[in-house]
Amino acid sequence: MAIRDLLYFPDELLHQVSTPVTQFDESLAELVSDMFETMYHDEGIGLAAPQINIRKRVVVIDIEGDKLPEHQIVLINPEFLSKEGTDSINEGCLSVPGLRAHINRAEKVSIKAQNLKGDFFTLDASGLLAICIQHEIDHLDGHLFIDYLSPMKRNLYRTKAAKLARERKRALKEAQETNQ
Repeated sequence: MAIRDLLYFPDELLHQVSTPVTQFDESLAELVSDMFETMYHDEGIGLAAPQINIRKRVVVIDIEGDKLPEHQIVLINPEFLSKEGTDSINEGCLSVPGLRAHINRAEKVSIKAQNLKGDFFTLDASGLLAICIQHEIDHLDGHLFIDYLSPMKRNLYRTKAAKLARERKRALKEAQETNQ
């Protein structure tokens, strides 16, 4: 297991559409393991492969955050079967640090996906899990929750994101100099 580097807004790679998974092998299992490790390290409840610069339709979710296998959800090649109702929470994103916003999402969703063996299954979800699934599938389709904000709010955050990127770069440089 390894912690992978996250991509951060406004990186254009986050807006690319992911391709379906066609090989269900050990490398896929390793990717999923790394994704869970990365998600837990960064204190998230969901992570999509594009957030770690992998253009595959893979999502991991653990809304409990307790690392118990029975709470871990793996969605490969997920597709919506239905959506209904409206819900909203104060959403955040590991790739958009420091920003939270209310985004209107479906209250209930039904999806079809594959597991690590390639077997198809369906999942019905509501509440936080439904919102998380929608958020992560958005990543697979090249969308970020910030895309749902008004242009003014997006531009304000773009300025903040640039400052955060400079701070991350400076901290990384200092860490590298300390380790030399």
